[in-house]
Amino acid sequence: MRIHFIAIGGSIMHSLALVMHQRGHMVTGSDDEIYEPSRSRLEDKGLLPPEIGWHPDRIHADLDVVVLGMHARGDNPEFLKAQELGLKIESFPEFMFNLSRDKTRIVVAGSHGKTTTSGMIAHVLATAGIAADRMIGAKIGDLEPVAISDAGVIVLEGDEYLSSPMDPRPKFLHYQPHVTIITGIAWDHMNVFPTYANYVDQFRQLIASLSPESTLIYCAGDQDLADLVAEMAPACKCIAYNIHAYKLDNGKVVIQDKEGTDYELEIFGNHNLQNLQAARLATQAIGLPSEGFYKAIRSFTGASKRLQTLTQGEQFKAYLDFAHAPSKVKATVNAVREKHPDAYLIACLELHTFSSLNPAFLPQYKDALSEADVKIVYYSPHTLEIKKLPDLSVSQLSGYFNEPELQIATSGAALEQLVLNAKKDMPTVLLWMSSGRFDGLDINAVSSKFL
Repeated sequence: MRIHFIAIGGSIMHSLALVMHQRGHMVTGSDDEIYEPSRSRLEDKGLLPPEIGWHPDRIHADLDVVVLGMHARGDNPEFLKAQELGLKIESFPEFMFNLSRDKTRIVVAGSHGKTTTSGMIAHVLATAGIAADRMIGAKIGDLEPVAISDAGVIVLEGDEYLSSPMDPRPKFLHYQPHVTIITGIAWDHMNVFPTYANYVDQFRQLIASLSPESTLIYCAGDQDLADLVAEMAPACKCIAYNIHAYKLDNGKVVIQDKEGTDYELEIFGNHNLQNLQAARLATQAIGLPSEGFYKAIRSFTGASKRLQTLTQGEQFKAYLDFAHAPSKVKATVNAVREKHPDAYLIACLELHTFSSLNPAFLPQYKDALSEADVKIVYYSPHTLEIKKLPDLSVSQLSGYFNEPELQIATSGAALEQLVLNAKKDMPTVLLWMSSGRFDGLDINAVSSKFL
């Protein structure tokens, strides 16, 4: 096939482009911004667009399909040219479904934990020797985010956001899953979903779309989700789950199977133990025995940027986490505190998304950082300008977070200074949380100064 990707620079879009190129297809693409590591990976395979920006001349009648990413706008000139030529245009999730229509599809949805749960399933299947394709939001150990082959199973991370400028439906509605996981519902991205009720409705649509032959695995500990499933009373098989029982042994998480055999894990935190339980049930639903799951999950070290260890020494450890929404931030801080109960915990959070910088949404962050000893929030005034949001003051943010001692930085240099000023001669954990880039600050270099 001849495939053109509009918005090829995205984390999933560029990974899919690379895979299709590897499988022998003719691949081209465009984007108005391409960051690392996407840029280098595309360049290495000769797929980096010769010029950044949108170029209608790249759209021609010989293309078999144009894949339209969500980053593109409805007035995108390449999209308009493709429409003018009457070309086949597919949203990213439509394209993925067509690649996997003959496979058993496991779809992981929910407001948090999608990447980790999908990654656990992919890791367990690979470790157990079961061939499976995947489309996941991050690298999982040695597993690349996207894999397409002749395997009979695929693991798909299914998010609730719009499919493309021409298709406002949630991405997960395209996948027609055989096994569905919903990890929980926590409102985020109010620029897309202006009210919580509107956000919940996306999951209502997903549940309503499930076939009677499919299986729904959902977190019973999320009351709103449990209520939604009860309200919908879907005809499919429904399995509720909670956190997998565990114990801490010298800082390590240990779980047991039904026979009482212990398995020491590399991961920690309540959300991860919830995700593990969901992954166990999903792999069981496609026929993997419990023993195979427990043996394989021991070596799962987490997804990239999900409580990822950056650097560590005898008295110090630094983590990086993708947490940015309120529930995710609180869960991450609490998990690190449980793992390191006696450590001096410095938490640095970047406010980067439209919701996280919006005064109408910011009260959702109340007490999200409460378990940290030092609470630092970074945001970029330039990002506020781009998103056309009002300025924020220290007093405002302190009130929203319910933290009178909250420290604020508005540049990478100022953030580095606040972090280094917090340094003490005692066991310390430094936690970086962001879906952005901290103004380009080299957080590895800053963390290393604690060693």
